This record gives sequence, C-alpha cells and structure tokens, in this order.
Amino acid sequence: MSDQAASMSIDTTPAASAAEDAGGAEETGDSAEGGASKKAIKKAAKDAEKAAQKAAKAAEVAEREQAQQGGPDPLAHKYGNMPLIQSQERTGKVWTNVKHVDDNKVYQTVTLRGRVHNVRGKGKSAFLVLRQQTATIQVIFFVDEVNVSKGMVKFVSNLTKESVVDIQGVVKKPNEPIAGCTQQTVELEASSIFCISRSEPRLPFEIDDAARPDAAFDAEDSQYVRVGQDTRLNHRIIDLRTPANQAIFRVQSGVCQLFREALQAQDFVEIHTPKLIGGASEGGASVFKLDYMGQPACLAQSPQLYKQMAVESDFERVFEIGPVFRAENSNTHRHLCEFTGLDMEMAIKEHYFEVLDVLDTLFLHMFDGLTERFAHELSVVNQQHPFEPLKYLRPTLRLEFPEGIRMLQEAGVDVDPLGDLSTETERVLGGLVKDKYDTDFYILHKYPNAARPFYTMPCPNNPDYSNSFDIFIRGEEIISGAQRVHDVDLLTKRAAEHGIEVETIQAYIDAFKYGATPHGGCGVGMERVVMLFLNLGNIRKTSMFPRDPKRLQP
Repeated sequence: MSDQAASMSIDTTPAASAAEDAGGAEETGDSAEGGASKKAIKKAAKDAEKAAQKAAKAAEVAEREQAQQGGPDPLAHKYGNMPLIQSQERTGKVWTNVKHVDDNKVYQTVTLRGRVHNVRGKGKSAFLVLRQQTATIQVIFFVDEVNVSKGMVKFVSNLTKESVVDIQGVVKKPNEPIAGCTQQTVELEASSIFCISRSEPRLPFEIDDAARPDAAFDAEDSQYVRVGQDTRLNHRIIDLRTPANQAIFRVQSGVCQLFREALQAQDFVEIHTPKLIGGASEGGASVFKLDYMGQPACLAQSPQLYKQMAVESDFERVFEIGPVFRAENSNTHRHLCEFTGLDMEMAIKEHYFEVLDVLDTLFLHMFDGLTERFAHELSVVNQQHPFEPLKYLRPTLRLEFPEGIRMLQEAGVDVDPLGDLSTETERVLGGLVKDKYDTDFYILHKYPNAARPFYTMPCPNNPDYSNSFDIFIRGEEIISGAQRVHDVDLLTKRAAEHGIEVETIQAYIDAFKYGATPHGGCGVGMERVVMLFLNLGNIRKTSMFPRDPKRLQP
C-alpha cells in the first residue's frame, strides 16, 4: 500500500454509503431510462438526510447518557467544586446579600454566597434554600439543557447541609409566597452553582432544631428535638448560625455602639486599662491568681482603680469596654467568670446624682437606639424567644434604698434593712416597682454602707448608708456604682476594714495624694444588659463563648 493510500480515510457513515449507492446508480443507469435514474438519486438523497438526522440524535442521546454516568456534561462549567480559594485573583464579581434580594431585583441576575440550609432533589428539578446570616431564599433548578443539566441537578441534590456555595441566577416572582423563607416574595432561578466548602454530612445537631421557637416545646406531646444548652455550647460555631443568635449578637454590638455614642456625646474619653494587676481590684478571694515573672498577680476584677486614676490625671470623664474576670463559683443564670464590662467614671462638682443624670441620658439613648435601629434583629429574636418590649420612663425612676425596703416589707418580704438584696428579693422588688410605676427599668440608690466596696463614699447624713446605687432591668441588677472615696486617710481606713492589704493598692492610694477631684462612676455587665433587654433568661445566650465555673472550651 502506498503512503498516499495509507493516509486516506474511509467514510463509513450511513450518509456516505447512501451517497455512494446513488453515484453508482447514476453511472450504470441506461441513458434511455433517464427518468428512473433521477428518481433513484432523489430517493438516495432523502435516505441520506434521514440517516444523518438519526446519527445526530443518537450522538446527542449518547452524550446525555454519558453525562448521567459521570462523563462530560456540556454544562459542566456551570457547576462543581471550586478549587481552594487562596487569593489567586479578583474577578470583579458583584456580590449581593441575600437579605437585599427583594421585589426590586426581579429579572435581575445576582450572585449570592451562603450556606445550604436545605436541599431537595427529584427527577429533573431541585430546590435549595440558601441561608446568609438571618436571611433565606429559595433557589430553583429545572433541567432545560441551556442553564441546568441533569448533572447539575444531581450535583445540587448531593450537597450537604451547611456547605458554603456560590450561586448565580435570575430573580423571579414565585406563583405563591415561599413559606419558610425570609425572602417570601422572590426566588432565584439558578444558572450556576459552585461549592466553596463542603460540610461534613453529619452535623452535631440540625439548625432547624436549634432555631425552633420556644413555644414548640411547650406542648406535652411535642415531638420536636430540643437541643440542650451544653450541646449548643460544645458546638457553638454551629449554634451561632441560627437566625436568633445572629440577631442577638448584633443587638449586643448595638449595645456597645450606643454606649460609646452616648458617652462620647457627653465629652467622655475612651481608655484601656491593664488586666494584669498586682493586687485584687475589689478585694476578697474571688480573683484568678497567676505568676507574673516570679511575682504574684491576678486578673483584674474591674477597671475601677484605673478609671479613678485616669480621672485624677485630669481626663475628668472616661469610659472603657473590656473584659472583667471574677473567680466566683456561681453556677447561676446570670453569672460568668469572664464578661465584658461597660465602665464609666467622671468628676463631679457637688453630688453623685450628676452621675445618675449621665446614666439616665445614656440608657434612654441605648433603649431608644436598640428599638429604632435594630427592629429587624429584635423581630428575629422574638420569633424564637418571644419577649415583651422593655418599659422605661422619662426621666428614669429613682428610689432610695429605704423606700425599696418599705415596699418589700409591705409586701410581706422579710428583709434586712441594712443588708444587701438577694437575687430573689431584687426580682420581687422589680415586680412591685412594675406594678406601681409601670416600668421595667429603675435606679435604687443610697445602699447600706456595709454592702458596698471599700472605695464607696459614705453618706454624709447617715453613716449606715452610702452614696451608691444599683440599676435594674426586669428585676435584675445590671449596674453597681457610687461616688468614690478620694481622701487618702478615709480610703486607707476603709481598705483595712475590708481586709485589703494596703501595700497591694498603694499605687492606687497614692493617686489621691496630689490633689484629688471628687468623682463617681459605675460598671455595667454587657451580657446581662442584652439578656434582660431581650428577656432571654440565661446569660450564656448572650456570651459568644461563655466562661462559667464549668466551662473553659471552646
């Protein structure tokens, strides 16, 4: 065989064979019978056309079957697992937050990133609920061989819950509102989907179970699974994904933001004080002790001493948002071993009521701000943990401690008139105040001297009392504050009376030797404010990674 013959290809398709037959007929046909030859040629051409159509259809079917079996899919470039994102490039994509996909974006193409909240596939369609923070939207996939193939539907159906995905599609109006999604009046008709990170198929618990309304468990015959507190906290990264938790910690952020705003508007300066100190900042044994380069030290129970020193350094009005540590073995609904303190301190001219005036303005600003700016978040929390909106007066109600004692005694409560109030007594008094004054928020001042720290200024008219106050929300204390002692001799005497070794706080006492400004302030437990404002019932719900006597992880 010659090289030329070897390089020739032979077309063996049905169309080629039919054409050859037609050519043969033309060459051997009798010229006298020309009509018959034309008829044969026409028939052969028609047969060839049919054969070509049949071959094309067979090839298309084969391609689809190959795609179903895991082979090449002509739409494979529209779905799949993305390579690990290592900041290889920036594509210039415009991303849309799920919460912003609404009626205004109908017929627009958007790109979303979120988690697979739920997915259901059947035959030539799949329905996926995409979740981003507190928002959810339904995404639909219908096989059309233009944007969505069977391979894509199969890929979508096999995605595990909580996987992170990118989806592009056109926003459409559904025939009926989408029950179970926050974006009820729209849905996304997908044209591509890529998995950024695939979740393990077995979750510690279902997000739907963790997000179920409290009322769902009230019925005696409830079949729902309640996710326990320890299970939630052990897998906090999953628990924090629920819409209510997403909202709670945005409210918490708002508390800090509004605290800053209110004080900065009143000429306060934000400061940052040490958390490693050489002596107990409030006295007593409830401190976390540690070795500091061979010296005994502890974690600060409060920025109290340093706030005062800052005032005496002529900053006059200061505040801090920072961690506070208490080594108290208190396994209650409202105590933590580490929490975030919202602290303020200020110089006063004549009376500690000047501090109360600032706090009144601060909390009215905070409560108004939370109600107005975080209405969506409050609504989301309310869906899982229903609560009554906080009631508060303008100006804030102020009661003297002896008056509170009288109210308790008139209600039949046995209480020490010169002792501190127990948690239960505070709750009872809160109920009495609510009934009488219709407020959940009030100030109780002029506490007994014996119930306050060593740096609290005694009352000038009655040594049994002090220039101090607590502030309450829904019958629970959120603030403890007072006018501070700024006289060296009185401060030294009171420290000794409280069992504090004076040499361990000598630097603090020395701060008042060189001309001291009268001052006062308070400390606010941030987690407690959020817990009580939302009436959540347990402070662990408002601490992102709580530290109590039994928990040091995660």
